Amino acid sequence: MTKYRLMALALSALLASASTAQPAPPVAQPKPYSVKGPADRSDVYYWLRDDTRKNADMLAYLNAENAYADATLAPTKPLQQHLFAEATGRIKQDDSSVPVRDRGYYYYTRFAKGADYPVVARKAGSLRAPEQIMLDETAMAKGHGFFSVSEWQVSQDNRQLAYALDTVGRRQYELKIKDLATGKLLADSVPNVEPNLMWSDDGRTIYYIEKDPVTLLSKRVKAHVLGTPASADTLVYEEKDDSFYMGVGRTSDDKYLCIQLQSTVSDEQRCTSAAAPGTWAVIAPRAREFRYSADHVGNRWIVRTNADGAKNYKLMTLADADSAKGRAGWRDLVPHDPNVFIENFQPFDNFIAVEQRGGGNKHIRLLGNDGQSRDVQSDEPAYTMALGANPETNTNALRYTYGSLTTPTITYEVDSATGARTVLKRTPAPGYDPALYVTERLWAPARDGTRIPVSLIYKKGFKRDGTAAMLQYAYGSYGISTDPAWLPTMPSLLDRGMVYAIAHIRGGQEMGRAWYDQGHLLNKKNSFTDFIDVTRYLVAQGYAAPNRVAAQGGSAGGLLMGGIANMAPQDYRVIIAQVPFVDVVTTMLDSSIPLTTNEYDEWGNPTDKQYYDYMLSYSPYDQLAAKAYPAMFVGTGLWDSQVQYYEPAKYVAKMRALKTDSNPLVMRVNMEAGHGGKSGRFERYRSSAEYNAFMLQQLGVGETGAAPTAVPPPAKGERGR
Repeated sequence: MTKYRLMALALSALLASASTAQPAPPVAQPKPYSVKGPADRSDVYYWLRDDTRKNADMLAYLNAENAYADATLAPTKPLQQHLFAEATGRIKQDDSSVPVRDRGYYYYTRFAKGADYPVVARKAGSLRAPEQIMLDETAMAKGHGFFSVSEWQVSQDNRQLAYALDTVGRRQYELKIKDLATGKLLADSVPNVEPNLMWSDDGRTIYYIEKDPVTLLSKRVKAHVLGTPASADTLVYEEKDDSFYMGVGRTSDDKYLCIQLQSTVSDEQRCTSAAAPGTWAVIAPRAREFRYSADHVGNRWIVRTNADGAKNYKLMTLADADSAKGRAGWRDLVPHDPNVFIENFQPFDNFIAVEQRGGGNKHIRLLGNDGQSRDVQSDEPAYTMALGANPETNTNALRYTYGSLTTPTITYEVDSATGARTVLKRTPAPGYDPALYVTERLWAPARDGTRIPVSLIYKKGFKRDGTAAMLQYAYGSYGISTDPAWLPTMPSLLDRGMVYAIAHIRGGQEMGRAWYDQGHLLNKKNSFTDFIDVTRYLVAQGYAAPNRVAAQGGSAGGLLMGGIANMAPQDYRVIIAQVPFVDVVTTMLDSSIPLTTNEYDEWGNPTDKQYYDYMLSYSPYDQLAAKAYPAMFVGTGLWDSQVQYYEPAKYVAKMRALKTDSNPLVMRVNMEAGHGGKSGRFERYRSSAEYNAFMLQQLGVGETGAAPTAVPPPAKGERGR
């Protein structure tokens, strides 16, 4: 029996005896290992990597970390239970989605009271028609520690249902087919696919994307004909460049089947007739720094593109009659605006709905075929809008969603001609009153003079006197913007006197494409310093006490957490890092790891010494040092395919060996889940209750927002707290 298994048993025994003594944390034994690169580096915890996830010593160490987390967090159990009950109490148990009409059927999902998974159903012709259950996910999930249906598509003749199923959490899905007329599952099955499916018009052919079994990259588009073995599936397209992601989908008018290819700096789209698939014609050939996406309605293509220096994108059209001209036939429709970023669009027969960003907010603009345009009305200083489900193009009504930090999601329908809005659904939030809370949009100065937008919320009556506790969140990578959205967990923090802030740091696209360019590759450190500068600004403005600030981020936002922990540990009392990408250089040197080759243009290719040196200078794992760190909660999943479990495991092991403080460092390893954590509607709130209780304990926040006297004393080397 290895020492790690002995350690796990010892910690379990400690819990069983309900001992009040603080347990000793697990210690990972260092083992010599050299990571090859432009400059070889020693990594004594590399042994924690096991791609089979079967190594006994590795598993014993992870189990020991879980046992240590159980023991350390045991005093917060009552608070965890309160937080879980409060969050789930704000969720309508028997909720259902707004029905969406498509090809004569109304589709919706509904939850039974207490159910973790939905029923996916439809009604023919009318909402008064009998319900037909397509997927009863609660029944399907029985016996599985993890369960996820991430994509389902109904054939064009409405008879067959294709769906993508994952019961591991590794994002390697299995294609399944169900006959909707009989309710029987067909024998057809294809493993290791992306959750992205597309039917042809014949109702017998389903297109899917095959993944590489090692790198998990989307590699090949194949066509499966019902009733034939997967081994007979036809290869439609194979992508040779491992920097591209791949997707499939139909155009809005259902006339074309398309393959979308996308990298950080380039796009390409290939389409063929849906009625008679043949040659997959390229809309425009790929070129570096040329990005576009195209959709078709009526007799023209609409193209969102950065062509001709349109950094924030513009919309162009290509008439069917000019298709042979290629890009020479493209004509401007919505010109480029340096102050407005076009993020998405959807064409209809009589108008185009455009998602665009201005002033840090995402809103929707309606552009009529007559050239008239109008902005959809907004109601708050910091908010977000998004296009909803609109499968039919022969309508003047647009379905969209609206929300903010104070407003749970509202589903609207807006008349494209008049701008009149109709509420289709307000997301129920039992016991929650938005009138009790205030949201603000602030602009914090970064050290280089850039103004960083900040979305803020607190309870009415809050005094900006510099005594409150605050949680600050950000992501800031891949051009993904973090929009202000209401969460069922948030009022529990606000009601205890906390402030919640979203820092819209560079690396996202809240302020346009330049915002992203200033926060990736050799500008990545701007993301870290922006976050720190927002913290210091909010503290200086009295929104929080300097010794009562928490920070949270996940995945690439977990990289952010690791960066600020090294760069400004004195500014944070506690840091929550979920599935954190913390071993940047080692991961990006290994092309066998999922996502690596896709992301050379996001982080850089470390085989190039310039990028190697820069990435090494901020990589959280490599920059850990013998100094005091904040209290930290690190979460990961054994089956994570996006950020492998061994990154946070190595990070925690190394930090334990180096840190000079006595602040708690806990790691929660979900042994039955991947990047998104446990499956199920309520499980995420159990997880958040655990790390939020830990955070509240460290901030000295009790049931009524206790004074900071409850905060543990500062560790050696830390600024006074």
